[in-house]
Amino acid sequence: MSSEKTPIPAGSNFIRAIIEKDLSQNKYATKKWAGSPGDAAHQDTGVVDVAKIRTRFPPEPNGYLHIGHAKSIFLNFGLARDFDGICHLRFDDTNPEKESQEYVDSISDAVKWLGFGWNNTNETNLYFASNYFDLMYRAAESLIETGHAYVDEQSADEMRINRGTLTEAGKDSPYRSRSVAENLTRFREMRDGKHADGSMVLRAKIDMASPNINMRDPAIYRVRRAHHHNTGDQWCIYPMYTFAHPIEDALERITHSICTLEFEDQRPFYDWLLERLAEAGLLAHPLPKQYEFARLNLTYVVLSKRKLIQLVEEKHVSGWDDPRLPTLAGARRRGYTPAGFKLFTDRIGVSKADSWIEYTILEDCMREVLNVDAERRIAVLDPIKLVIDNYPAGQSEDCFAPNHPLKPELGKRTVQLTKELWIEREDFMEVPSKGFFRLTPEGMVRLRYGYVVKCTGCEKDADGNVTVVHCEYLPDTKSGTPGSDSVKVKGNIHWVSVAHAYEAEVRLYDRLFKEAHPGEGKHEDGRERDFLDDINQDSVQVITTQLELSLKDAKPEESFQFERHGYFVADKKDSVAGKPVFNRTVTLRDAWQK
Repeated sequence: MSSEKTPIPAGSNFIRAIIEKDLSQNKYATKKWAGSPGDAAHQDTGVVDVAKIRTRFPPEPNGYLHIGHAKSIFLNFGLARDFDGICHLRFDDTNPEKESQEYVDSISDAVKWLGFGWNNTNETNLYFASNYFDLMYRAAESLIETGHAYVDEQSADEMRINRGTLTEAGKDSPYRSRSVAENLTRFREMRDGKHADGSMVLRAKIDMASPNINMRDPAIYRVRRAHHHNTGDQWCIYPMYTFAHPIEDALERITHSICTLEFEDQRPFYDWLLERLAEAGLLAHPLPKQYEFARLNLTYVVLSKRKLIQLVEEKHVSGWDDPRLPTLAGARRRGYTPAGFKLFTDRIGVSKADSWIEYTILEDCMREVLNVDAERRIAVLDPIKLVIDNYPAGQSEDCFAPNHPLKPELGKRTVQLTKELWIEREDFMEVPSKGFFRLTPEGMVRLRYGYVVKCTGCEKDADGNVTVVHCEYLPDTKSGTPGSDSVKVKGNIHWVSVAHAYEAEVRLYDRLFKEAHPGEGKHEDGRERDFLDDINQDSVQVITTQLELSLKDAKPEESFQFERHGYFVADKKDSVAGKPVFNRTVTLRDAWQK
């Protein structure tokens, strides 16, 4: 996939086309409802509502959001915004053993950071699946009463064996023919804590011979004694995700339930369940419809929640917000921006075809946005001292640097030039290589925004390492003066005054993995690769640098282009007033090109 350099507007895709058709047919003009789903006040007002779409972003609070979720957030919230609809943030919190309030808070923060809220037209569109547990329990009893569910007491191994395979039909459970009364009794005993965890489950009664293995009497409730972050210890049975999710959509009057392709095989159960509950009078038409799109597959990262948890818990990274992780919390600390993610999601589009997106596409999008948004500053990352021997000691003069070459209205700032400067170590070579146009003995370069200087020599330590470079300046060649063009030079180097520099910690972040597809393939000895084998041990380098003094006042999350080096952000977590720490967001050019 190519990384085009022109912004791409929110264009058409197959989901947008479906919505446009549905709205043109007034498909979702319904009666208005008062109150929130699940509340006693949630009543039909009798007033016909205009045709509006309702989407939802339904994360499970069992980890931090990652870059793939950004695509879903922009899709769901973006479609609702574009069609004057509503998008709900809903936590699918049906698995208390793996969920926590920390994850709820981090998800809320990430959605807000990307620019979306959930308050619109005086409605509070923030929901939790756990708020519907009473309704879900009633729905489960309704399925039992109508002969569409039964309590199964087979062991997990027996259920797995009897489920069959992709080529062989499953076998009916010996408990499948229980009476309605017996199933209701058993299910209520499950609810009341009279049975051990894992001893029985409630299953939908559909078809054990179905070619779709997901329709072979899937489990919809299990016994699980676990403290829930929202409901506490109120329940000792919990609904399965595939049972809860469609009910949540229906209760919230979601019109377009948008999910990734791995849920495509679950759609028949989604539709079956909603129809059974509608037949029982628990849900009203029109019912939500599920539509699938291809998830984000990005090179050089892992987006599996299991693998991300492993990276964090085994301390391969410093935490969920480590700037090398593809979590949105990590990306934010890295200096990635909501506008960059928006450009990225527009650029890669929405389709039903799985494909791999090169990480360079994401980096290019961040560069494009930061090139426009970030002011310029001077930073010397690997400093060596340059002494201007013929410059008066103690003297300081103003040089003027533009804050942004693309935005002259932002004006210029003053940088101080003095006798001693910091320059990049790589900008001096005692024995120059071919094509080297920076400082060499007897060579001349321009000090950016300052004078032309001529190198006169260098000092070395006992090991032969250069410690100080000496030069003389040409007084009539200062940038911005009539004599600035009197001497032509090919080299131009940046610098900061030793007396006016700010010494700071800078973290040079790179990709966490050194292979495009971490863990794919085998070792030379035939062993299967583990994704941890491909961790890039040089993915972060912490250095002490000399920065332009104005950077001392940088606020957390304030981004700059360090001239010649790339884009950097004042760390959100470790920066303090007057002492910011800077993280490299992205280099000026792709450093991974082969």
